[in-house]
Amino acid sequence: MRFLFVHGTGVRRERHDRLFALVRERLTARFPDAAVDSCYWGDRFGATLGAGGRSVPGLKPAPGAAPDAPDEIDAIDAETAEWALLLADPLCELRVLAEAGWPAGTGGEDDAADDDPFAMPGVQAAGIRVLATLAALPPAPPHPGDELGALLHGTGLAADFPAALDAAARSAEAARAAERATGDPQARELATALARAVAAGALAAAGAEADCTGAERDRLVELLTTRLGGDARVPGARAAAFLARLALRVTTQPLLNARRGSLTVGATPALGDILRYQARGHDLRQFLHARITAAPGPTVLIGHSLGGIALVDLLALAAARGEAVPGTELLVTVGSQAPFLYELGALTALEPGAKLPYGFPRWLNVYDRQDVLSYLAGPVFPGDPRITDHEIGSRQPFPACHSAYWKQDALYERIEQAVAEAEIG
Repeated sequence: MRFLFVHGTGVRRERHDRLFALVRERLTARFPDAAVDSCYWGDRFGATLGAGGRSVPGLKPAPGAAPDAPDEIDAIDAETAEWALLLADPLCELRVLAEAGWPAGTGGEDDAADDDPFAMPGVQAAGIRVLATLAALPPAPPHPGDELGALLHGTGLAADFPAALDAAARSAEAARAAERATGDPQARELATALARAVAAGALAAAGAEADCTGAERDRLVELLTTRLGGDARVPGARAAAFLARLALRVTTQPLLNARRGSLTVGATPALGDILRYQARGHDLRQFLHARITAAPGPTVLIGHSLGGIALVDLLALAAARGEAVPGTELLVTVGSQAPFLYELGALTALEPGAKLPYGFPRWLNVYDRQDVLSYLAGPVFPGDPRITDHEIGSRQPFPACHSAYWKQDALYERIEQAVAEAEIG
């Protein structure tokens, strides 16, 4: 009997050698008379950046092009991070105003005395008037003939605008901030914060259905601010400045922008191998076929992640042609995406709904529910007696759990059981 291990995506020589040494040790302990081989394909069929990464903005400037100015990049990063925070929590800017108010000397609540002899009974504070104006705006999207209505309809935000408007107007944060905004400068800042909260709420609710540029978003805020009696964003506004600083600390966009080049290069082996296989998997499958048939069977194939995808494709394509891969008695996939790709219609060998062909071997599919790259095979091939799903829990979060299978005795125990059930000798 022979085992052939096929590694997964992103694995290169050093990582492969460490991983295979572990797999070989564990399998040999249970099957001392079996040959345990590996099929290393990372260098030959794995992905590389053929042009050195010149397609990645920020990694290398195009020939003759000047790099972006650092100040310009910083400004874009800050604005993007700020809106990322608003989309996660549309009321966050209002919450700052509600909790912190305005500093003394700016006409806010902190300057108002309970016994102010000049206070005029019955006159609403400026912030209260702004909030009342927001609450009085039409709950239904304005008519498309109106600029605000046209903008909402053109960006796909019209359906979510009423709920976002109501959520901002009724929020405790807006009520508290309005109480603290006793002067006109604070009311104007409050108007902008309310407008941004409404725009962010609509954008967050619409999600991927929104079709809105940054310029359209800014125009939406400007139109709403004007209707609330405010003007363009107040220079040096306290809450906005605080929000920008906070956003740069807690959101990932500036980090992604700054490190996009290194992140892309680092992710290329893992993500690139998958994309390359989807486009040019034939050569890898031929290589696997040659390695499987290079020695006599019976053979147990063990494929991790992308290795499992390639083996499922190879065995299904060969069986469909009536040319089952000689000697293959058992397929073991570990943390594999093959069932998910099949369900998506992205598995090379099988159309969605097609059955595994006659001649496809027994299939043990091992998964960990914490591993977001592992999937169930049985439910997408219902009634096929050749398929068994088996769960293993590493107690590790993702992504550590995707590689944690190989140190668990439960995996090798289940492989030993599957070999016995298949009567492989």
